[in-house]
Amino acid sequence: MAARGPDAHGFHSQGPLALGHRRLKIMDLAEASGQPMIDSELGLTMVFNGAIYNYPELREELKALGYRFFSGGDTEVLLKGYHAWGADLLPKLNGMFAFAIWERDSQQLFIARDRLGVKPLYLSRTGERLRFASSLPALMAGGDIGKTLDPVALNHYLNFHAVVPAPRTLLAGVEKLAPASWMRIDAQGNCEQQTWWNLTFGPQREEIAFGLEEWQERVLDGMREAVSIRQRAAVDVGVLLSGGVDSSMLVGLLREAGMDNLSTFSIGFQDAGGERGDEFQYSDLIAEHFATRHHQLRIGEHEILEQLPAAFRAMSEPMVSHDCIAFYLLSREVAKHCKVVQSGQGADELFAGYHWYPQVDAAEDAFGAYRAAFFDRDYDEYAACVQPAWLTGDMAGDFVREHFAQPGAVAAVDKALRLDSTVMLVDDPVKRVDNMTMAWGLEARTPFLDYRLAELSARIPGRFKLPDGGKHVLKEAARKVIPSAVIDRPKGYFPVPGLKHLEGATLSWVRDLLLDPSQDRGLFNPAMLDRLLSDPHGQLTPLRGSKLWQLAALNLWLNEHGL
Repeated sequence: MAARGPDAHGFHSQGPLALGHRRLKIMDLAEASGQPMIDSELGLTMVFNGAIYNYPELREELKALGYRFFSGGDTEVLLKGYHAWGADLLPKLNGMFAFAIWERDSQQLFIARDRLGVKPLYLSRTGERLRFASSLPALMAGGDIGKTLDPVALNHYLNFHAVVPAPRTLLAGVEKLAPASWMRIDAQGNCEQQTWWNLTFGPQREEIAFGLEEWQERVLDGMREAVSIRQRAAVDVGVLLSGGVDSSMLVGLLREAGMDNLSTFSIGFQDAGGERGDEFQYSDLIAEHFATRHHQLRIGEHEILEQLPAAFRAMSEPMVSHDCIAFYLLSREVAKHCKVVQSGQGADELFAGYHWYPQVDAAEDAFGAYRAAFFDRDYDEYAACVQPAWLTGDMAGDFVREHFAQPGAVAAVDKALRLDSTVMLVDDPVKRVDNMTMAWGLEARTPFLDYRLAELSARIPGRFKLPDGGKHVLKEAARKVIPSAVIDRPKGYFPVPGLKHLEGATLSWVRDLLLDPSQDRGLFNPAMLDRLLSDPHGQLTPLRGSKLWQLAALNLWLNEHGL
């Protein structure tokens, strides 16, 4: 885990416990904030990954209760906050975090994860021990973990757009703590686990009569607060600028808040299959409008092939999104200039920016409409894709159907938004950003994932989000901050055409990843591989991703992690 924390490291062991930590110095550069942090007077020891943005306010609250501090950062605030309030500390926190606290006297370990799972926490449990880490490869490096894949997780990977919901991972011997959850375990192995936050949809009573203007004002106020609080203890500020509404809005709000020392970073790829590989015209427009120090990175096909194995080594779980290589290479560039970067993940899932939300909203069968738009293949095709030993029931379909049926979201579009913001977002865009930025010792902060903004967005009715191609209320708020040319443009993505329209050297490489005898793990049906390879351009998922690439990506990830 050295790449995640290149600045310092520490170890501590006591009785049945051993802790290790890699440190990325941002909040407090002094050695006093080093980890594992031990407070002998309180009998607590902790390790922590993340950033608590409201730690100064919590520090003052704790001082008023009589606590004394020996450091200036957020780690000690967590430690003493836990002593004061126990698990009730968690709702007080605004930030991204995964942490573990050992209670010396009661011989109990308390571990917790933030509301939207921005920071990862992987676990491996047997009858004799519990191990946990910020990355799955770190657990594997410790040994004592089988290399068997979980068939249910494989079903999710191949159907639910590579999203494997907690607590499962692709490895049968490793699980992940669910977002907004805590776990307490004692030295005898007795375990208690609770969910401490959830997202409830629909306006509060006093908000029922709100129109677009009232919601728009609240969204803009919420965004200003979320961006501002994430600038604490960040000297060199960067923004990953795609040229879309979300990242452009971050640039505008940072400049509005008086950030003069602002760097922006954009990436582009080679055109392929008639599809443009960059959106520089929009990112350039924003960079010029706000006079940022702009960095433009263009990547050729040869460098994608060179760097993909390293990007997959940085993944705790296999991800098929083309954004991964973009974020990996962009983070390499950004880390040369700053340690903290703001990124626009979460806006589409919270404010209904994807094309399937209107389809779900208008459908009699909300689950069926969601599945048709988002799932990579139907169940029959999945059954034809894997060998019989890996066949399970329709696990991904059952999961989504059950999620839609849970209370707390009445409107069909709200059911889809809840699923996407609490499950898909966590195990696709959020995980991607954490894995790819931390591979270069870069901390990504995501203002759209401020829990107050997430709760606000969930209260806004769909009729204020769905018009104008989605994100209507957010776009209208953005008009007060950024040029309309960026808001009224067609929706874009981080395109890597070479991984979607497989051809040339990339296609040859993918063919080798799937057909080389050394790659045969008994996972895929050879007839399906032949079918996909006979028409590599025509085999796209409903989300316009390559089905071939999805299979090859799994083999690549298994290779890079020795599985």
